[in-house]
Amino acid sequence: MKLLFKQRFFSWFDSYDIYGEDGETLYTVEGQLAWGHCLKIFDASGAEIGMIRERVFTWLPKFEIYQGKQYVGCISKEISLLKPKYNIDYNGWHIEGNFFEWDYMILDRAGNTIAEISKQLFNWTDTYVIDVHNPKNALGALMFVLAIDAEKCSRK
Repeated sequence: MKLLFKQRFFSWFDSYDIYGEDGETLYTVEGQLAWGHCLKIFDASGAEIGMIRERVFTWLPKFEIYQGKQYVGCISKEISLLKPKYNIDYNGWHIEGNFFEWDYMILDRAGNTIAEISKQLFNWTDTYVIDVHNPKNALGALMFVLAIDAEKCSRK
């Protein structure tokens, strides 16, 4: 299952549209006014299904992940030299990426690929392709891509 993740060009807060392979909108993401990043995820019918909230006043960036109103885990940046590393407290997943953080993978404990993420260059806004190997992991993978994108925005 492939998802196309596109940031909206005109928006006061971070806003994104996520499309399926057929071009249909599967999710929308709306940034909220808050200390740090707060991104709410809505399904195609407009129901809130998840949220990413940045925990402020931490040494390295840390994002809490919610499905509905329930806390399900967090993702935090780790110290690394060449390859970006993130610690994920969710299903035993971890992320490995390249030096530029444009292409990375979400892996399970056994090293099996959950999703592959690649950034499309030469677009007006941030655009990613998320190739999820099992559709039941689509929302979880999307939330991690949002958290990593927000972390990169915080550094700039």
